[in-house]
Order: sequence, then structure tokens, then C-alpha cells
Amino acid sequence: MTTTASTALDSAIAKARTRLLPFLILMYVLAFIDRANVGFAKNVLQADTGLSDAAFAFGAGIFFVGYAVFEVPSNLLMYRFGARIWMSRIMVTWGIVSACTALVHDATSFYVLRTLLGIAEAGFFPGIILFLSNWFPAKIRSQTMGMFYFGFPLALLLGSPVSGLLLDSGNPFGLLPWQWLFVVEGLAASVVGVVAYFYLTDRPAKAAWLDASQREALDRALRDEDEHKLAHGPASVLAALRDSRVLFCALIYFAVQMSVYGVVFYLPTRIAGLTGGHVGTKVGLLTAIPWIAAIVGTFCVTRVADRHGHHRTWAAAMLALAALGIGASALTSSVTLALAAFCVAGIGFVSVQPLFWTLPTSYLGGAAAAGGIALINSIGNLGGFVAPNLKGIAEHVFGSPQAGMLSLSAVGLVGAALLLTFRRAPRSSASVSPHPVPLGERPGH
Repeated sequence: MTTTASTALDSAIAKARTRLLPFLILMYVLAFIDRANVGFAKNVLQADTGLSDAAFAFGAGIFFVGYAVFEVPSNLLMYRFGARIWMSRIMVTWGIVSACTALVHDATSFYVLRTLLGIAEAGFFPGIILFLSNWFPAKIRSQTMGMFYFGFPLALLLGSPVSGLLLDSGNPFGLLPWQWLFVVEGLAASVVGVVAYFYLTDRPAKAAWLDASQREALDRALRDEDEHKLAHGPASVLAALRDSRVLFCALIYFAVQMSVYGVVFYLPTRIAGLTGGHVGTKVGLLTAIPWIAAIVGTFCVTRVADRHGHHRTWAAAMLALAALGIGASALTSSVTLALAAFCVAGIGFVSVQPLFWTLPTSYLGGAAAAGGIALINSIGNLGGFVAPNLKGIAEHVFGSPQAGMLSLSAVGLVGAALLLTFRRAPRSSASVSPHPVPLGERPGH
């Protein structure tokens, strides 16, 4: 690449980051708030509707069933229609369904609306991963995805106090506080979904906000990568769905999501129990602390990984760190030590995710990427369904409140071990190089 082309590529990447990432982060913040606010509403929702702990755990997790079933079709539709149209559709519909959670009055209505929320949101996250891989070359993909993942801790950093304030807001418009929480946070997503239709651009070649040299340089770099992926990865959607590497990635991502949602669903009530209070503004502010740590940690880890390579090893280390933090949080009665443990866990399970996604996106391209990424995400996110139920079963079987979090910690350690075994593409596949190299171990990869 000539110096002029390299300069144009760097300036195009910088401009794309500035324009796209803040808006994508906002979208992710709203998505995660609407997915996790049920954890904040847990106690008052149960008190007003009579939901048992088992019913709440099942309803909190059933979101991921509808999400998983419709994930692949939704992402293929996004590949067909483009991100601008499809991401807008996803946000508008999930915001409306989330707002309708205010109508929950028994277990059945809770299950139905959580299932519909999963169906409405299906395709959002793998769609974003696909969108980012269509905009940012591999050499800076880890840190770019890491910046997008700031939406995860930001959702809890900002969403925790906002959700707490909404729960402390009295009875606006005759609504109960938990109903108001779902209405406000759900409709906010729908509004941003409408804006997304006018703001997003599907690919660099269509970006009028880049000049001609920037469009050409960025489009060329990404097309060169796509040609490499077609030569070394699955050639079709069906091939991607059968690919052993895709299925193994899905198993690893399942373990990652078990760690994530085991904490997200129960962090507010855990801190409330240690402080002797209810889930409101105070608990919201305290639970924001681990997410500040996660932002700083992810920023540093992804940049080091992009600079030195070895993404797979870094990912395994971060998932192990998350597992240790989750386990430690269950073994202390000190608010300070529990928050410190959650800070460690947050750094681990937030930073592992952008590092993890550099593995499948290094060899999945085109329609195979749309299908493969969606399958990994759909199977992986079933961990969000299993986690609260596993936690409850472990506590019942062992008769210990610590057993639930320790069981999730064990799953995280298993996931870290699996990451370390994810080394090479299958030698028998005709669609890969006869001399495959360790995925995640290539310099700058």
C-alpha cells in the first residue's frame, strides 16, 4: 500500500470511528438497559404481581429462547436489506415490547412479553458485529469492538442510577414505579431506532461523508480481507452453520454469557442485601462502580492485544479473571470486598467479548459471516437463560446461597480452558488453507 493510500485509509478509519461508534454505543446502551432492567425491577415487580423467585428466574431467562430461535434469520435479513433498515426495525419493535412490560400482571404475561422481547431484539448484536466487520479492518478490530463494548458497562453505569431514580419516582401518570421504568426506557429505544434509519450507512462505498480517496482506500482494504476469508473460511451460510470452528466458538460464547448474566441479573439485589437497603438510587450508584472499572480495563486490554496479537490467550485470561471475581463475590459479607470482586469480574467478562469476536470474524466473510456470527451469538446467549436457573438449582441442591455464584464461576473457568484449546482450523476442510495458522495468534490479529 502506498503512503497516500495508507494515509487515506487511516483518515477514513478515524472518521468512521468518530461518526459511527458513538451512535452504535448509544444503541447498545439502550439494548442492554431494556434487557437487564428486569433485574432492577425484580423485587417490586414480584411484590406487585406475585411472581415467585422461580417464575422470575424463568421469565428473566426465557428472553434468550426467542432471541436464539430468531437470531440467524434476522441476521440474514439484515445482510439482505442492510443495517440501516434492519437495525432501525429491530430497535423500534423491541422498544415497544419493552414498554409493554409495564402491563405484566402475572407469570404468564411476564413469560409472553419476555419471549416477545427476545424475538424483537433478535439479530441486533450479531448485526452490529457484522456491521463493524464491514467497516473496520482486522488490524484495529479488537479495539474498535472494545469501544463498542463500552456500551455494556455504560448501560449499567448510566442505567443503574437512572433505573434507581425511576424506581424512586413515585407514581407518575398513575403508573407504579416499575411500570414507569419500563415505559421510559423502552420508548427511548424506539426513538433512537427511528433516528438510526436516517443516520447509519451500510458500507464505506455508500458513505457520502467520506471523500473519494477515503472511500476507495477503506473499501479496498475490506475487500482484500473478504477475499482472504472466502479462501480460508466457509463459502456459504450452510457451510458456516456446519463449521466445527463456528460450533466450538458458540460453546465458548455460551460460557462467557453464563458469566455475564449471572452477575447482571443479581448484582443489584446482592449489593442491596449487603447494604441492608432496597434497590433504589443508592444501590444504583454503588453498582455503577464495577462498570467504571470495566470501561478502563477493556480500553487498556484491547489495545494491548491489538498491538501484540495473541487475542485468544488474552481472551482466556480475561474469562478466567471474570470467573475468579464472580467466585470471590459470593464468599464475602463486606460491601467493599464484594464491589472489588465485581470490579475484577466486570473487567474480565466485558473485555473478553471483543477479544473473542476477533476469532470468528478473522475467517468468516459475506453471507457466511451473517449466518455464522448469528449462530454463535444465538447459542451463546442461551447462557443468559441457563445462568439464573443454574444459580437457583445450585443453591437449592447444596443448600447454600454461595453455591449459585460459585457454579457460574466454575462455568467461566471451563470456558477459559476451552479458549486455550481453540488453536487451528480443521485440516480436513477443503475450504481452509492446507497450512492453517493459530487463529487469534497472527500478528495484529
